[in-house]
Amino acid sequence: MAVLLAGCATDSDRHPSLAIRDFERVQGTFEVASGEDGIEPPIPASATSIEQVAQLLSQARQAHLSFLEFAPEAERQLAAAQGLSPDDNQWAESQLAFAELDTKRSQVAIMLGDLDLMFADTSLSYQELSEIEAAREEVRKLVAEEDSILRELATTN
Repeated sequence: MAVLLAGCATDSDRHPSLAIRDFERVQGTFEVASGEDGIEPPIPASATSIEQVAQLLSQARQAHLSFLEFAPEAERQLAAAQGLSPDDNQWAESQLAFAELDTKRSQVAIMLGDLDLMFADTSLSYQELSEIEAAREEVRKLVAEEDSILRELATTN
């Protein structure tokens, strides 16, 4: 053991210093290129993609109109059943009307989900997203409007 410790106590002049030497110091600067020059713009969306977005948007609008057309009927049935017990047929019919309205809302949400999938696929292939983003935002607003109507009806139910 003493032999090993003796190795640690030897003269330090025989070994090089571990301090940073002059040539190891960083000198000079590098110019950083602006990030915008090297970025390629996304490729334009395909005609098929644009057509599919338009079709999904049209279907979402139609489903939303169907929802809005049925909402007053559901509201009427829910109002007529207010205060009734679950044993009453009118109460059961009002619940079915509410469920049907919720189903109509789901049709719009399905279109939003399809647009979300298209957005993900298109972004991965680095294509232009503006058409899909605009359609998603419009359908998102339709779903939010329907959610608001359903919440209002659920609180009066």
